[in-house]
Amino acid sequence: MYKNLKSYIEYLEENGELIRIKEEVSNNLEIAEITDRISSQSNGGKALLFENTPTAFPVLTNMFGSDRRIAMALGVNDVNDFSVRLDSLFGDAMSPKRTLMDKLKMLPLLQKASQWMPKNKSGRGDCQSVIIKGDDVDLSILPVLTCAPHDAAPFITLPLVHSYDPETGARNIGMYRMQVMSENSTGMHWHTHKTGERHYRAYKERGEIMPISVVLGGDPAYTYSATAPLPDGIDEYMLSGFIRERSVELVKCITNDHRVPSDADFVIEGYVDPSEKKVIEGPFADHTGFYSLEDNYPVFHVTCITHRKDAIYPATLVGIPPKEDSYIAKATEKIFLSPIKAVLQPEVRDMWLPDFGVAHNLSIVDIEKTYNGQGKKVASALLGSGQMMFTKFIVITNKLAGKLSDLATLKTIIPRIDVTRDITITDGVMDVLDHTSTVMGIGGKMSIDATNEMNMRVSLLPNNYKLCEGVSEVNDFFAKEGWSVLFVKLDRNITDFKVALSEFYEINKIKGVKFVIALDENVDLGDIKTLLWLATGNIDAKRDSYIKNDTLFLDGRAKFEGINGFDRRWPNIIIMSDNVVERIDEKWKSLGLGRFIESPSKKYKPLLFKGKSAVE
Repeated sequence: MYKNLKSYIEYLEENGELIRIKEEVSNNLEIAEITDRISSQSNGGKALLFENTPTAFPVLTNMFGSDRRIAMALGVNDVNDFSVRLDSLFGDAMSPKRTLMDKLKMLPLLQKASQWMPKNKSGRGDCQSVIIKGDDVDLSILPVLTCAPHDAAPFITLPLVHSYDPETGARNIGMYRMQVMSENSTGMHWHTHKTGERHYRAYKERGEIMPISVVLGGDPAYTYSATAPLPDGIDEYMLSGFIRERSVELVKCITNDHRVPSDADFVIEGYVDPSEKKVIEGPFADHTGFYSLEDNYPVFHVTCITHRKDAIYPATLVGIPPKEDSYIAKATEKIFLSPIKAVLQPEVRDMWLPDFGVAHNLSIVDIEKTYNGQGKKVASALLGSGQMMFTKFIVITNKLAGKLSDLATLKTIIPRIDVTRDITITDGVMDVLDHTSTVMGIGGKMSIDATNEMNMRVSLLPNNYKLCEGVSEVNDFFAKEGWSVLFVKLDRNITDFKVALSEFYEINKIKGVKFVIALDENVDLGDIKTLLWLATGNIDAKRDSYIKNDTLFLDGRAKFEGINGFDRRWPNIIIMSDNVVERIDEKWKSLGLGRFIESPSKKYKPLLFKGKSAVE
């Protein structure tokens, strides 16, 4: 494995997975625009090392942004190889130990496990080669990216935030974006459901200052581990040790008692004062493809910055999928099948989190079905477990293990669904970033049991559609191709989508179509991935759905201006400003990136809204 981030970069370069950019570029939007063009390619493009920034430090982006690079970060040729390792570990650890010999066979495993545990190291580490503290602390020495035109400020996007439970001493390493507020303070984006927020509440109850340390860089295993959906109380550095097959060496921080990896590139030390009033943080161009809105979050006060002499600043860009986070999620869905099977649902065989579903809008889970109702049982269990509780739409399938990987899967699944019988709609906990929920953090959820026998229906469609009031365009290609899905454009003046869509269905004497999905008039109905991203992103599964005559009608329009009774602010999609796009167009040849790649923002610009409640 890798000694540090620099050695990982060298390995990427040796294997043709890195492009060095020597041309001077700004960390204010320009790096983000270049990364967006590269990372949005179908294969994820290359990792990018920007060597000439306005600071003393180069910037690395898109380091996990392909199937091959995420495997490299995990030290394997293929992510499935890592899954096999984890399967073997869980198989050995969870198997019954009936005899003394069975128990003795566990000794080699216990010895291995001891090698994965993090180990404290005396003295200082490479991460503390340069120490800046007190009045000299200045976050502007770091090339923190401003990623989108309406971001509130520059954001640190790959921070490994260290906090400790004040009662148990258990360490948590989470990845929470950090908005730069001043030269020595940032926001701390702890959602109410997150472990960092739980620690914060515990310190508040005790009336104590909360020490925080933030790591950037080091072995890429650390960064992956901070994103992993580990159970509360499991040390992320133990997972890092398992990935590396050797322990993480930790050194003591300069201004607090935290321990951090000696090979990290940067360490930002400080504290959060729970008695201090929270401040407005955001908006931010988020992984949903929409801006997440302003809200109140704690302030992190920086007391010390340390770094390697040859430090490299790592950053990620999120936004309209696919991006780098899509490949991280893709790896996680395979890697964490073993824990799900071992601890939660043993009948689970496979899982797919499509990139257009941005990790929590759509999950498809395959099981080994042995009794009726099992699909509904698994869906209910998963919707109450860990980070799966944020899932908006969950589909349970049977006998599709190994086949959950692309859009063709959806065509296979739909014929199994009986809309009236197999769909369950409830309320539940939602990700705070879900913008469709009527109340932040609480919204509709839909589980679809697609484990039953094939329920083929022949779609009866007219040759020429009668476009009744509000419906301006129809795309029946997917219905004709066996998907049993009809997309239509619905005018924003239509306040009751249920009446309009069912009337359209009846007037045209349509039969056999299981899903009718309405979208706004500025949407290209021929771009299936964009349609599915917008539909799963813009629909509250309860408020914006309606079942009639074994057909599910869904309203995927943006909900600002009171549509369907929605009265919260509604965010806009993320695109780059025209002047930055033009600037990078002009610079492209000098960047050494090969053939010209047009900005994705040009494709998505027609989707912008200028309504009274649409947040830029």
